[in-house]
Amino acid sequence: MASLFDPITIGDISLSNRVVMAPLTRNRSPQAVPNDLNVAYYEQRASAGLLITEGTAISHQGQGYADVPGLYKPEALAGWRKVTDSVHKAGGKIVVQMWHVGRISHDSLQPQGGKPVAPSAIRAKSKTYLVNPDGTGSFAETSEPRALEPAEIAGIVEDYRKASRAAIEAGFDGVEIHAANGYLIDQFLRSGSNERTDAYGGSIENRARFLFEVVDAVTKEIGAGRVGIRISPVTPANDAFDPDPQPLFTYVVEGLARYPLAYVHVIEGATGGARDHQQGDRPFDYTSLRAAYAAAGGRAAWMTNNGYDRGLALKTVESGEADLVAFGKPFIANPDLVRRLRDNVALNAPDQATFYGGGAKGYTDYPSLENVA
Repeated sequence: MASLFDPITIGDISLSNRVVMAPLTRNRSPQAVPNDLNVAYYEQRASAGLLITEGTAISHQGQGYADVPGLYKPEALAGWRKVTDSVHKAGGKIVVQMWHVGRISHDSLQPQGGKPVAPSAIRAKSKTYLVNPDGTGSFAETSEPRALEPAEIAGIVEDYRKASRAAIEAGFDGVEIHAANGYLIDQFLRSGSNERTDAYGGSIENRARFLFEVVDAVTKEIGAGRVGIRISPVTPANDAFDPDPQPLFTYVVEGLARYPLAYVHVIEGATGGARDHQQGDRPFDYTSLRAAYAAAGGRAAWMTNNGYDRGLALKTVESGEADLVAFGKPFIANPDLVRRLRDNVALNAPDQATFYGGGAKGYTDYPSLENVA
């Protein structure tokens, strides 16, 4: 029987335990460049079996929030190298979440102030984070997107490929393809945001085409054993919706089974909300989703996420329902979360007012058990 604290090898990456730090947008990398504060933040949390970075834009066009890091310019890669070196020195493993936000952006964040891009020109009922002229941050409605021309799509797939190579050169142990939470890949998957009538719209097979083109490009570039992917079958985040997600995501995982990936990362329910959230007329069956993946030959580690506490995480791994469990908000406030979970010690409470933007407060100043002692 496996334990949450047992080591595991996922693809080409060996982990010391099965507690994963989920990707968490913190808006503390001005000009898309990781800095010394980011180095300290990730180093503090290096006892996690695996760190997944905050969403990191694969291109300027892929950026949707102010002060998030990127993978598309030399200064950013140099900043990430400091992060990865620090995490490795502390004994940790780290992958970067590769992100293209699609329509979840604002004109002011786009190259030359252009419109964000999307599968279809449907504005999302969502918000993004901007930095005001006085340096304060605030949330604003997303801008109206434009529909991608068919000829543009191959260029975005190439951006994913280049970003994956840049990530490895910056010292990351691997990458996570962000295909969740209503961002670009997820926008293509869902009928609520994809009204295309070409090869990328209509049927499930067509709507999933872009995802598999990205997976093809990235796995060929750096090897499938260093690639994970994140999906969120029923989340309403960023106006994501599909009336029948079960066959859609069954098709997705059956297709992913063709690749010897490191892991498949599944957000259960509404991201940051109810675990039993559903879309369509019936609850989503996560057990059958994993069974479909295994039946299709999938062997990657299965990672679950959303609303896990210690008891549920222990049970889920011990029962074999998942191989790894990712924690989000608990890692914000508890840099030594693995130790606290292992020793069944009370957790620090996160300060939501400092989640987005700012400096060290609410970022690198949460006490570990050693500091308290």
